[in-house]
Amino acid sequence: SFEVNSALLSRSRVFVLKPLTRKDVETVIARAISDTAHGLGNRGLVITPDARTAIAQYANGDARVALNLLDMAASVATPTQKSGVPTKIDLAFIATLIQKRALRYDKGGDEHFNIISALHKSMRNSDPDAAVYWLARMLEAGEDPLYIARRLVRFASEDIGNADPQALTIAIAAKDAVHFIGLPEGNTALAQAVIYLATATKSNAVYHAYTLAAQDAHEQVAEPVPLHLRNAPTKLMKELDF
Repeated sequence: SFEVNSALLSRSRVFVLKPLTRKDVETVIARAISDTAHGLGNRGLVITPDARTAIAQYANGDARVALNLLDMAASVATPTQKSGVPTKIDLAFIATLIQKRALRYDKGGDEHFNIISALHKSMRNSDPDAAVYWLARMLEAGEDPLYIARRLVRFASEDIGNADPQALTIAIAAKDAVHFIGLPEGNTALAQAVIYLATATKSNAVYHAYTLAAQDAHEQVAEPVPLHLRNAPTKLMKELDF
C-alpha cells in the first residue's frame, strides 16, 4: 500500500498475504519429504522432528525458504551405506547449513513502518526490553541508523519534553555517536538512548502546546504584534512606545 497510489488501489482487488505459522511450515516440510510425485519421497530421506522445527523457525513464515533449505540438505546429505535404511537429516546437520537467518524487513514498506511504530509505542509505554528488541530488529535487518536516531530525537521532544529535558540531549548525543562511529559500534549508543527514553518520565505538553499554537496561526486573524513586544532599534520607535 506504500508503493501503489490510492487511485490504483481503489480499482484493484487486494489480497493480504500473511506469514505461515511454524506448524504450517512444518506441514509443508513433511509433505515435501513424503511426496513421491513432486517432492523428495523417492530420495530415501527421513527428517527428525527437531530438524523439521529448526527449518521452520529459520524460514520465518516463508515456505519457499524452508523448501530451499530442505532441498539443499537433501542434496548434500551423505546417503547411508545400508540398503533400505533412509538417510537421516537431523538437527546437527541442519545447523551446519544454516549460517544466518534473513530477517523479514522491507525498507519503505509495511514492515518498516510497523516496526518503527512498535519501537515508538514500546518507549511510550515505558517498556525498555521491548524497545531494545524492536531497535535490534531494525538494525540487524539493515535499517539506516540515522533514520532511527532522527525518530529518537523526535520522540524525546514529543513524548517526554520538559518532563525530562535531558532526554533530548541523550537523543542528540546518540545521533552524533552513530554519525561519528557508524555501525556496528554505534548500536549500543542507540540502545542506550532507547533505554533512557523508555524509562524517562513522559509528557506530551510541548507537542500539544505547539499543535494548538499552529492551529491558531492558521485559523485565527493574524493580529499585529503588540507595541510593547516589538523591537525598537531607533529613537523614533522608542518615542512611539515600541
